[in-house]
Amino acid sequence: MEVINFESTPSLVNRYMMELRDVTVQNDPMRFRTNLDRIGQIMAYEISKRLDYKETQVQTPLGKSVCREPADKVVLATILRAGIPFHHGFLSYFDHAENAFVSAYRRYREKGDTFDVLVEYLASPSLEGKTLVLVDPMLATGSSMELAYKALLSKGTPARIHVASVVASIPGVEYVKRHFPADITTLWCGAIDAEVNAHSYIVPGLGDAGDLAYGIKEGTARRHEAGANRHTRLQEYPRGKAGILPGRELSARAERHGQEQSARGHPFSEHGPPDAVHA
Repeated sequence: MEVINFESTPSLVNRYMMELRDVTVQNDPMRFRTNLDRIGQIMAYEISKRLDYKETQVQTPLGKSVCREPADKVVLATILRAGIPFHHGFLSYFDHAENAFVSAYRRYREKGDTFDVLVEYLASPSLEGKTLVLVDPMLATGSSMELAYKALLSKGTPARIHVASVVASIPGVEYVKRHFPADITTLWCGAIDAEVNAHSYIVPGLGDAGDLAYGIKEGTARRHEAGANRHTRLQEYPRGKAGILPGRELSARAERHGQEQSARGHPFSEHGPPDAVHA
C-alpha cells in the first residue's frame, strides 16, 4: 500500500496544518473548518492525478477542442461529523462525484471513559467497480475507518480506494495497511504523528476535530470535567460484528458481504476492531 505524507514536502499544507494545531488559532471555528476544506481541496487535486481519463471533444466559439475528463466513477465518502468540512473541500474538485455518508461515533458507558465505537447510519450509492475516496480528518487507531469501509462494502466492491486524513498516527497507518486491500488502496495523510494516548487521541495531534469545527459535544464537556486521568479500556469486539449496532439490517448486510469477500480471498479481516478510536 502506498502512503503519501504531505508533511514531508514543503507546501501550503504545512501552513494550514500549523493553524489547525495551534491552540491560539483553534478558538476560531470558521478558520478551522476553512483549513480542513483547503487541505481537502489540495488532496483532491493530487488524487485526481491517479484517475483514469478519456478524451472528449467540445465545441468552442472558434472551433473544436479535444479535452480530457475523468473516466472513473468517483464516490466521495465521509464519516460524520468532523469529516464534513474536509469532505466539502474534496467535493469542490470532485463536483461530479456521488456521495456517501457514514456515522462512526463513540458511545460512552455510564462510568469512566470506557466506550464502544458504533456505526448506525449509512447513505451511499452503489460502489461496485467505482473509485472510493474515503475521507476523515483524524486517523488515530484506524478502527473507525475500517468500520466505515466494512459498512460501505454492503453497497458493493470498489475497484480503487483512496483513504485521506488530515492527521494520522503511526499505529493508525499500520492498522489501515493491515485491514484494507493493499493492491487497490492509497493512503493520503496531511501529517503522521508518532502515537495515540490511552484515550485514543493522536499525540501531538490537534484535539477533537469535530468539537473544534462545530462546538463541544455535551458528553465531551462532562468527560473533561471528570478529569483526564482515567484510562480508556479498549473494547474487544465480537468476531464479525464490526462494531455495527446489532439488530440493524446494515450489520447483517455488511457482515454477509464481508464473509463473501473473505471466501473470495479478499484481504480484509473478519474481526471487528481491537480498539476504540477518535471518531
